[in-house]
Amino acid sequence: MKFGIKTWAFLGLILLTSSPISAQDSGKRTRVVTAERIIPVSAERVWQAMVLDYGEISNFAPSIYTSGYENGSLMGKVGAERKCSFNENGSQWVHERILELDSENRIMRNRVIDAEKYPLDMEATYAYYKVRDNDDGTATAIYELHYRAKPAIMNGLMKRAFQKQLTETLIGLEHYLTTGEVVNATTGNWDEIRKQCY
Repeated sequence: MKFGIKTWAFLGLILLTSSPISAQDSGKRTRVVTAERIIPVSAERVWQAMVLDYGEISNFAPSIYTSGYENGSLMGKVGAERKCSFNENGSQWVHERILELDSENRIMRNRVIDAEKYPLDMEATYAYYKVRDNDDGTATAIYELHYRAKPAIMNGLMKRAFQKQLTETLIGLEHYLTTGEVVNATTGNWDEIRKQCY
């Protein structure tokens, strides 16, 4: 039995689309957005702000109105939970939990466990927070977000929005760590900070 080019192409397409492309944990295909920024402070200070002060991300995230620990969590450690509000009345939010934490290599993985007004597949949405010591008094802060939108047609639109949000959060982190000034959606200082950094 001979197969033509069209048949082989069709069989190849079936094979490709049925192959498991797994996300961490869920087995679902995800989109990935990465942002990184060199910050002129020690890796320890960046790790403290990004991970150990987990519930206080609203100190440096310009898109977040409020953040805080949930369910008795008091610091960034495995099992810690936080809730971040993305509008003034708190009706748009995400609830996250730290799943893994490696302080020696400065890598943390968290997962979105619940959200309101975010079209996300919770089982396939998680992030890595990484801090790299540059051995020159600076550190590189890295966010790597893996997500899957529901419905999937939203993936492309969300990728652009997430890229902007992660990049701006790292700019806010740098500003917060170098000046001590809080940067969030309520402080009114983000437009000026953004002009200086873009």
